[in-house]
Amino acid sequence: MSLMITNGRIITAGEDFTADLFIQDEIISAIGAHLPMQADRVIDAAGLLVMPGGIDPHVHLALPTMGTISSDDYTTGTRAALFGGTTTVIDFVTQTKGHALHAALDEWRMRSDGRACGDYGFHMIVTDLNSMTKSEIAPLIRDEGITSFKVFMAYKDTLMIDDGRIVELMNEAKRHGGLVAVHATNGEMIDALKMKFCSEGKLTPLYHYFSQPEITESEATARFARLARATGAVSYVVHMSSEGALNAVRDAGRRNQKVFAETCIQYLLLDAAAYGQSMDGAKFVMSPPLRLQKDRDALWSGIDQGTVQVVATDHCPFTWEQKLAGKDDFSKIPNGGAGIEHRLELLFSEGVHKGRISPGRFVEVTSTNAAKIFGLFPRKGSIAVGSDADLILFDPDEEHVISSSTHHMNVDYSAYEGWRVKGKTKTVILRGMVAVERDELCVKPGFGRYLKRNTVSGVI
Repeated sequence: MSLMITNGRIITAGEDFTADLFIQDEIISAIGAHLPMQADRVIDAAGLLVMPGGIDPHVHLALPTMGTISSDDYTTGTRAALFGGTTTVIDFVTQTKGHALHAALDEWRMRSDGRACGDYGFHMIVTDLNSMTKSEIAPLIRDEGITSFKVFMAYKDTLMIDDGRIVELMNEAKRHGGLVAVHATNGEMIDALKMKFCSEGKLTPLYHYFSQPEITESEATARFARLARATGAVSYVVHMSSEGALNAVRDAGRRNQKVFAETCIQYLLLDAAAYGQSMDGAKFVMSPPLRLQKDRDALWSGIDQGTVQVVATDHCPFTWEQKLAGKDDFSKIPNGGAGIEHRLELLFSEGVHKGRISPGRFVEVTSTNAAKIFGLFPRKGSIAVGSDADLILFDPDEEHVISSSTHHMNVDYSAYEGWRVKGKTKTVILRGMVAVERDELCVKPGFGRYLKRNTVSGVI
């Protein structure tokens, strides 16, 4: 099967030019003006941007948590991702304390094998590091292509591990070419604040926000960065939401240390005013919580300056019925929100059109940097001869309105309901196959492939 894309404006992290693309089977095989090859199909991309398929390295599909399961599974979640232009996601396998890492991997494979519409990879969340689980790190990297390991500095008794175990994991990951990512919030402080508010009868969603002040994130981020410096491990901070956490990463840079930083689309566009005083604020309960305008401004600056390398989603949706588990107590509201479908269009509309970032920086933070950091480049995140033909044809000027009545995510509300955006994904190509066209899905569950990733270098 061959495909020719003609007359498109090709945007990569470093280039902006008009050319044709010739795709043979799953691979980009030629790039140039007026290519002479004959293709089985030709798509005229005049007036459209041709960009690498998006990579979302932070999603939670069919995740068991807080007595329920996130509402998007591997079929609905990757389908929604494709409609928005994201062709690859990386999900988090979560170890159960007392069990092997490979046992968790087997569980996640049962959820994902034969079900994904788009390509996907795995991170491994380590909740119980001991001699047995430490011995699993090398084979996970070598044999399974799982090269990133996440730790939590919060959620005591379920996910959190102490600093000593974090250091052990950093040393082991470094030895075998892996990366350590972190949920950086101070769990002890958060737990104390939650207990205080609950004892005072302050139980609305607003107190979810008050229980996780900025200091809980900035302190943990700074502590994690110093542990990474001591070990020399490649490190990555997920879902950064605050100016204080960003400044902790900047401080690491002043020590000539590289700490990769990710924010999420919601932290760039929404703020704590969404919590209000009613249960409706439960729609926005996530961790870290939405913050203030000054934090949004700082994160946009961090992207512009290159301090923040990735914009992800932390996609972990729950239906309204699931959120109502916390109608009488904010601490029982399932934490998470939906964003996998609208990340690219929102960021282009609010970032590129409003002059906050360039088209090239848009490609960097939505695709190329994640591919480089997580061992997928140049197979993914690139428009180059030999790369996978993962492409989006994007109309930069088409306006449309986001609504739960039209989105493809398995959730019955939207954090961006009524949001008018400028820029729309028109056609999505995954490994040379047209996956989305004319608002129709053209691939079936099982088309998505599991991606073994390469070891990481810490350089992008």
